[in-house]
Amino acid sequence: MNTVDAASPPATGSAPGHPDPFPTTADLPRTPDGEIQLVTPDGRLHPDAHPDHDALGRLTRDLYRGMRLARRLDDEAFALQRQGELGLWLQCRGQEAAQVGSIAAVRADDYVFPSYREHAAALWRGIGPADLLRQWRGVAHSGWDPRPHSFHIYTLVLAAQLLHATGYALGVQRDSSDTLVVAYFGDGAASEGDASEAMNIAATNDAPVLFFCQNNQWAISTPASAQSRTPIHRRAAGFGLRSERVDGNDVLAVHAVTSALAAHVRSGAGPALVEATTYRMGGHSTSDDPTRYRTDSELDAWRGKDPLGRVEALMRAEGWSDTAYLDGIQAEADELADRTRRECLALRAPDLADAFTTVLADVPQLLREEREAFVAYRGSFLD
Repeated sequence: MNTVDAASPPATGSAPGHPDPFPTTADLPRTPDGEIQLVTPDGRLHPDAHPDHDALGRLTRDLYRGMRLARRLDDEAFALQRQGELGLWLQCRGQEAAQVGSIAAVRADDYVFPSYREHAAALWRGIGPADLLRQWRGVAHSGWDPRPHSFHIYTLVLAAQLLHATGYALGVQRDSSDTLVVAYFGDGAASEGDASEAMNIAATNDAPVLFFCQNNQWAISTPASAQSRTPIHRRAAGFGLRSERVDGNDVLAVHAVTSALAAHVRSGAGPALVEATTYRMGGHSTSDDPTRYRTDSELDAWRGKDPLGRVEALMRAEGWSDTAYLDGIQAEADELADRTRRECLALRAPDLADAFTTVLADVPQLLREEREAFVAYRGSFLD
């Protein structure tokens, strides 16, 4: 099994080689409260799903690999922060199914606007450990060049990326491209005015945006129940978006729903929103103490719905995994953790002279001259 790196992500695009066994959401099974769910928390495939068993098995194995690698990187980054090697880290632990299931369901050239904890989605798109950690180590304002990955830099200002995504989508629409724009955000960001404005602008212009909300139940210390009386997917429908609610810890359901709504947006039928119900297992960030506002019983209940445990149980039940496969994933995850640590410790602050070459895409003569003058001035202190 290949080691994950920026040139060889867990997978790219729409899970290549895996025809989607769920082309629409119309007949997908739902829980009593209306969430689309294909796999129960204890790993049982819904009898009414009617999938292509072999294709579904291959897809499940690929998605599990992406989730498992993301969790290992996330755990290593958390340890690095606790050891003082990172200034801050925001874990995605517990949200791997929502991220991997969705990013695997869109094309590699669909442009993504993330929030700030989409590490699993970024890793899937080929963004490596050094790029993911650079910003949190404090050696750069952002981690990577968005262009090769069609994956924008992290946005720390809540919901700002939704307006960015909508504006970018209007440009895509102007160019008559068949790509779409994916915007990740959380339940806390959904309470910002920018979220409502972005959805309204996207709807009135039929902009090709797929809004993906990871409702992880907490906006720092404010529970989702205290943020809105109306579920997020219903609010989106009020703006004129097609919307669905899915069990965000069920990676197959997330993949199915995202695939269907991406096809809707790509057809020119207008924007859509997925609300994925999931849970943030850790704190809001490494500066947060979640024990001050949530109970152990709540955390234990959600641990019973862990997205990785669910897939592992499913694969065992359906005969899609064996010891050799799981051992291979474990070895790859351990190698990724080792690489994460090595690349983090090797990160150094950039040369100040580089600032002159990153202001504008095409560096004008004046900036080149100013850079040369700065380098000469700095060098004079070394004589």
